Amino acid sequence: MSSNRAEVHPVDSVPQVGALGALALQHVLTMYAGAITVPLLVASALHLSSENTAYLVSADLFACGLVTLLQSLGVGAFGIRLPIIMGVTFVGVMPSIAIANQPGMGLPAVYGAAIAAGLIVIPLVPLIGRLRSVLTPTVTGTAMLLIGLSLMGIAVDWSAGGQGAKDYGSPTHLLLASVTVGIILLVTRFGVGFLANCAILIGMASGYILAAAMGLVDLTDATAAPALQLITPFHFGMPIFDLGAIASMVVVLLVTLVESSGMLTMLGDIVDRPVTTRDLSRGLRADCMGAVIGGLFNSFPYTSYAQNIALVSMTGVRSRFVCAGAAVILLILALFPKLSAVVAAVPPSVLGGAALVLFGMVAASGIRSLAAAGLDHSREDLLVVAISLGVGLIPTFSDRFFASAPPALAPFTHSGVLLGIVTAIALNLFLRAGRNRNESDADQRDTDIRGLPTATSGTIGG
Repeated sequence: MSSNRAEVHPVDSVPQVGALGALALQHVLTMYAGAITVPLLVASALHLSSENTAYLVSADLFACGLVTLLQSLGVGAFGIRLPIIMGVTFVGVMPSIAIANQPGMGLPAVYGAAIAAGLIVIPLVPLIGRLRSVLTPTVTGTAMLLIGLSLMGIAVDWSAGGQGAKDYGSPTHLLLASVTVGIILLVTRFGVGFLANCAILIGMASGYILAAAMGLVDLTDATAAPALQLITPFHFGMPIFDLGAIASMVVVLLVTLVESSGMLTMLGDIVDRPVTTRDLSRGLRADCMGAVIGGLFNSFPYTSYAQNIALVSMTGVRSRFVCAGAAVILLILALFPKLSAVVAAVPPSVLGGAALVLFGMVAASGIRSLAAAGLDHSREDLLVVAISLGVGLIPTFSDRFFASAPPALAPFTHSGVLLGIVTAIALNLFLRAGRNRNESDADQRDTDIRGLPTATSGTIGG
């Protein structure tokens, strides 16, 4: 029996119930701030009611749990079976808002696009490796930088009290945002280990408590919310399948999969179970199915969370069943709408302070990728970044620039992230083709020179 137990890989080991529960809760706390920020962000941008905002938070936690179970435990050809926590991706935030803001579309069009994109991309998973040559670090770095910059305007508005607030920019709002940022910095500076990983969550909780002490938290909706509520498919209506919206979500999913492939490969090395091509395909299929599950249960596309991978590395706990336990906790939390209503009651200024850090980190991740791409050695890559950033920021600085564009293109023209990604891909292909041709011509010239007959070759004049 002891020999069989020794043969079990740490990834497949099951900790004692008490330890499993504590370790699983640690994973939930690590990802919670990032997970709830996206539904709160979308709800704020779409001006949803407090009740619908709370439901969106619950739906997100529910879908997080389902997709994490699929990825960590696996079902047939889906799931990489490693300690993975899945959370909603920031790549899809601005495209989702752009889709939902179109006349006659709303959230049902976002969910229809997510479902269709997931089903469309699943058969393309074996080709993702080839996409790496197109979605280079220059392209993905530009995309992450654009995501962070595009979201930063929302974070600034939140910090000032939220758009439409009568006391927009008041000292009270600025104080709450500053305190939230300050607590995050203090925890990051002086916290160690897991505590430092939860800096954003602790900062939000501290700002929330201060706001409540100042009488700025309204828990009326939390009091009125039912004690228990099931998450049902299509809560916001039957999905709408719009071709433009679907195309934009396919781009989002392809970018997400390229990022995920790197994350999953890195995790395989961390837990000492190298990821094979078959493993990676199973993991990426689960990502695609995550978009489908998100669309069915009123949420958004999902990806592996880097902070939880960092937690695995830090703690050395490699059991995938710990992440499955975290998924169960998320599913349970989703059933309690009072909790989601409490989360939805976070004052905008507190959320804005946390968002300034969170979205800034997204932009900084893009800068780090661009630095790793070695832009100082490539004029072509510099042009890709420069032009893509310029095009991608158009919707941020002018909402009328594409006023004459066909309505069918609205999901693209209203999303700077998608505009930037598509521009970066097109420029990368165009400039790389020219670079390859120039290199080929130079190689051919070198070959021709090396192949010229010399005076000693005995071939001159035949």
